[in-house]
Amino acid sequence: MKILVVDDSKAMRMIVVRTIAKTDQGSGAEVLEAANGAEALELVRDQQPDLVLSDWNMPEMTGIELLEALNREGLRPAFGFVTSESTPEMYERAMASGARFLVTKPFTPESLGKALAGG
Repeated sequence: MKILVVDDSKAMRMIVVRTIAKTDQGSGAEVLEAANGAEALELVRDQQPDLVLSDWNMPEMTGIELLEALNREGLRPAFGFVTSESTPEMYERAMASGARFLVTKPFTPESLGKALAGG
């Protein structure tokens, strides 16, 4: 499995990558990283990851703008948010745009693993 982690904080990307490795779904996965949605869009086009884990608020292109851009281009990797904010409106917009989950920071290997497993 190829997973793209998108967050403007390098430290948070490192935490997400380490946490992914502790889940059943992420064990042995190839992990790519991007610092914003624009960079991530290019990586999705070039690398075709199976899953994108994205922060919501980032410079240049937000996570929701990334998901909407992927939809417009017909690119459909599984997509989930790992973000510090979670309002009902954000959740509704994410799900309406095709996100599979929204995990709120701080998260645990168990909560991320459960989201990755689809539950």
